[in-house]
Amino acid sequence: MTQTQRILVTGATGTVGRQVVAELLERGHEVRALTRDAAKAGFPAGADVVEGDLTEPDSLAPALEGVTGLHLITFGGAAFTPLETGPRILELARAAGVRRITVLHGGGPTPLEDAVRADDGVDWTVLMPVEFMANALEWADGIVASGEVREPFVGRLSAMVHEGDIGAVAAVALTEEGHAGRQYVITGPDVLTVGDKVKTISAAAGREITLVELTEEQALAQWRAAGLPEDVIGFLLMAYGDTPEVGRTVSGTVEEVTGRPARTFAQWAAEHADAFKGQL
Repeated sequence: MTQTQRILVTGATGTVGRQVVAELLERGHEVRALTRDAAKAGFPAGADVVEGDLTEPDSLAPALEGVTGLHLITFGGAAFTPLETGPRILELARAAGVRRITVLHGGGPTPLEDAVRADDGVDWTVLMPVEFMANALEWADGIVASGEVREPFVGRLSAMVHEGDIGAVAAVALTEEGHAGRQYVITGPDVLTVGDKVKTISAAAGREITLVELTEEQALAQWRAAGLPEDVIGFLLMAYGDTPEVGRTVSGTVEEVTGRPARTFAQWAAEHADAFKGQL
């Protein structure tokens, strides 16, 4: 059995960060959950909520006391911009005695991840999840309002991953030996089309859902009407219109690292069925 350790989780209010917190607590570890606003955090019982800001690294110093592991994100601040503070964060982490660091990959090269990879003073692991199953929650309003999902490129393939499995891989890498210098691509157990996802949600929610395929032009108009920046729209066109092989290929990372199979989209849909019924 792994000895109890104290871990600091940054980005703890995010989709993945919350899962890292929950998984560490379930495994019996002490967790410090970092947020810019503790009053709004809403973490599970047992988490030690601390305030700090990755854009102001010295604010992390008190939270790092007695910590053996550190989970990092690569973007920060209210504008969610790439963090340039990696070297100082690492300096503080080493001084505090942090032995292991996980970094949630930001979709491409980032200054903080580059700084971590270049640091030989700690054991680091880079987590590279593909599309989150939680992204399907973006369909909830449309399903509740009209029973429709309106998407382009409906034949696109995704090996989407349950966010809880990302948290589980992080928890193991932060508390156990054997993961230093590793880059883990994290996927679910299946490759799914948009139609597959809609059918699965329909079954979980117990309601008929119609999939409406948009043309690329219609999708662009919809995204722009929603106020998405052009760089985000460009990313969506790349990710959806020509999904990279890594995003549509199942890896065995979850089972290899955690010892149990990756969770399916059907499991995720059952857990979130109420969101598609209009019952939150």
